[in-house]
Amino acid sequence: MYPHSNHQKDKPILDVRDVSVHYNGRVALEDITFQLHVGERIAVVGPNGAGKSTLFKVVSGVLQPNAGEVTISGSQPTVHSCIAYIPQRSQVDWNFPVSVADVVMMGRSAKLGPLNWPKKKDWDFVNHALETVEIGNLSKRQIGQLSGGQQQRMFIARALAQEAELMLMDEPLTGLDTPAQEGLLDLLNTLREQKVTVMVATHDLEQAAKHFDRIMLLNKIIVAFGNPEIVLHSENLLSAYGGRFRTVEGKGGLLAVDDSCCDEGEHDHVH
Repeated sequence: MYPHSNHQKDKPILDVRDVSVHYNGRVALEDITFQLHVGERIAVVGPNGAGKSTLFKVVSGVLQPNAGEVTISGSQPTVHSCIAYIPQRSQVDWNFPVSVADVVMMGRSAKLGPLNWPKKKDWDFVNHALETVEIGNLSKRQIGQLSGGQQQRMFIARALAQEAELMLMDEPLTGLDTPAQEGLLDLLNTLREQKVTVMVATHDLEQAAKHFDRIMLLNKIIVAFGNPEIVLHSENLLSAYGGRFRTVEGKGGLLAVDDSCCDEGEHDHVH
C-alpha cells in the first residue's frame, strides 16, 4: 500500500454514512451505511438496477449524494488520488489508438499535473505495475488487440500506477472465459498482499462466496452485509430479488440466483 499524506491511520479506509441518491425523484440508493478496512475484499451483488454502479460513483467522488457522507481514511473522496475505478469493458472504445503503456501511464496523471511530461520515476511505476499484473510484454500493443482478461489486467495496472489503495471494479469478470476469470481472481490475492482494498460488483454468487471476505447484497438499500453464509440466505435473496430467483445446489450447498427477468440479458448464475 502506498501512504498518502491526507490519510488518518486510525480511520477506516472507507466510511459510508447514511448515503441516499435520488434520480428525477426516483430512489437509486437509500440510507447506505457501511465501513471497509484496509486489505478487505468485498463483493457487491444484487439484481440489475440495484444501485451498484451508483454506489461506486458516490464512493469515488464522481457523484454527490443527496444525503449522507463518504470519507476515505477520514477525508472527502474528492481530495484523493488513491481511489481507482475500473469500468466495465463494454464502456470502453477499444479501437482508440493508444497502447497498453499509454493507458497505464494515465494512472500517473494526478501526480504529473496538466503540463508535465512523465519522468523516469513515472515510467518505473508503469513498468512495475505491468509486471505485477503479468502483461509487461504487451506494453506496446494497441488496447483493442488484447484479450478480455488482458484488458482487465491493464486497468488494474493503471490503478497500481495511480498508487490506488481502494479499487472499485465494475463487473470485471463478465464475458471472460474460466481461465481468465481464475487468473483475475488470483491477481486479487496479489492486491491483498499489497494491502489494497477492493470492491467488486459481480453477478456470480458462487464466486462471491468463494473468493471474497464479505458480501454486500444491495437493492437500493443494503439488504445484508457480512459473511457469505449469512448474506446468501434464502430470506435475504428473496428480499433482494423478489420472486426472480431459484435455489441451486452449488459448492458448499450455497443458494444461487437466476435473474431471468433482468435487463440487457444479464443473469446471476453459478457454473
